[in-house]
Amino acid sequence: MSFQKNLARARGHVIFIVGLLAGLALVLSLEGVGTSALAGRHEDANQAFADVVPLPLAITGELDPEHLAYARIAWRYFQNNTDPKTGLAGSADKYPSTTMWETGSYIVATVAAGQLGLIEPAEAQTRIHMVLESLSKMVLFEGSLPNKAYDIRSLQMVDYTNKPTTVGLGWSALDIGRLLVTFAIVQRNYPVLSPEIEVLLKKWDLDRVVRDGQLNGASVVDGLLRENQEGRFGYEQYAAKGMMLFGYDATRAVDARDNLMVKEVEGVPIPVDTRLNRNKTPALTTSEPYLFDGLEFGFDARAHLFATAVYRAQEMRFRKTGILTAVSEGHITEPPYFAYASVWGGGAPWSVMTFQGERIDSRRTLSTKAAFGWDALFATEYTSELLAAIVPLANAERGWPEGLYESSTKVNGAYTANTNAVVLAAVAFRVHGPLIRVGK
Repeated sequence: MSFQKNLARARGHVIFIVGLLAGLALVLSLEGVGTSALAGRHEDANQAFADVVPLPLAITGELDPEHLAYARIAWRYFQNNTDPKTGLAGSADKYPSTTMWETGSYIVATVAAGQLGLIEPAEAQTRIHMVLESLSKMVLFEGSLPNKAYDIRSLQMVDYTNKPTTVGLGWSALDIGRLLVTFAIVQRNYPVLSPEIEVLLKKWDLDRVVRDGQLNGASVVDGLLRENQEGRFGYEQYAAKGMMLFGYDATRAVDARDNLMVKEVEGVPIPVDTRLNRNKTPALTTSEPYLFDGLEFGFDARAHLFATAVYRAQEMRFRKTGILTAVSEGHITEPPYFAYASVWGGGAPWSVMTFQGERIDSRRTLSTKAAFGWDALFATEYTSELLAAIVPLANAERGWPEGLYESSTKVNGAYTANTNAVVLAAVAFRVHGPLIRVGK
């Protein structure tokens, strides 16, 4: 039994100590941001972020009826899309498939709904118990780790079109890291479920997810398993925190210094990964990982600085062009049905990329989850404008859609677990602060 696995079995004070060590690692890495982290990658590296002042977190401590109504609409999505037998929620409306990332989003949504009084604590606990029970029954990829996708009805491995596969797709280190973040949230809010989490994690060979301090994913390509370092800046650090909370040494993934450069967008310095995205196109920087990091962890110092910069660039685009801007990855209503809208990506600002790295800028969306997330975190004049544009899109029977297409101002009418989970987490954050810091 490895040292990491022994730590993963522990709870209480051991997890707390691991969290402190993770925080220490983050602080130590932050000390290098102004110097060695950027040296040679930006002509004014030492001063790149000197003018970026982290915005204060906008925790109000109060739940107003308006935001409670927003949360209730978001919870409708999960009422509609949770399988009654397995307790898992579909990744998109009426689509009975999920990933570990989106399973984590459903856990977040459930914890937030419990905190907001939309459901009783007993119901929230029962829902999370059903998720853990179903995860324990799933057929694992190569018998060791969760596959990249599952049918929520049968718990069988599927491909991305939800067709059964006996071979599987491989595993996503980012998805598993995100799921572990949500397990830590459960332990803080529903400690009675900690033993179930421990039993589940014993079944997973998480040593395969972390290699030499980095996140390690795997894909089946032409019938062969190919393992590779997974994660780019923002996503990589967020998922690594999840692994570290359960005792796994992901310090190289948390430390940004080797792969960080700075690009200026709308006069704002933006943190960008030097590595290619999926070994094809320049990596992208978007809102998503910073929203999750802020709403769930409350940021470490470095993430807070970079999140402010990523947010400010979007505000500055609006100030210069009059176009409301809140970009994130998300579903779209036409092929290829998913897009990554970036602040910087593919070697250019404001690019919208497909999974294969093609540009589809006409599908840029004013993102519902980015609007709600940034407003909960920072509550500026601009985030109020974002929210005002998004609020009319609410569908009391289905939840919150992905947002508004920028080019046509038509509704991007995809409804997803991730977006509705962020809305719930955002409302809960306004009242209680970061999800992982709320204990009962």
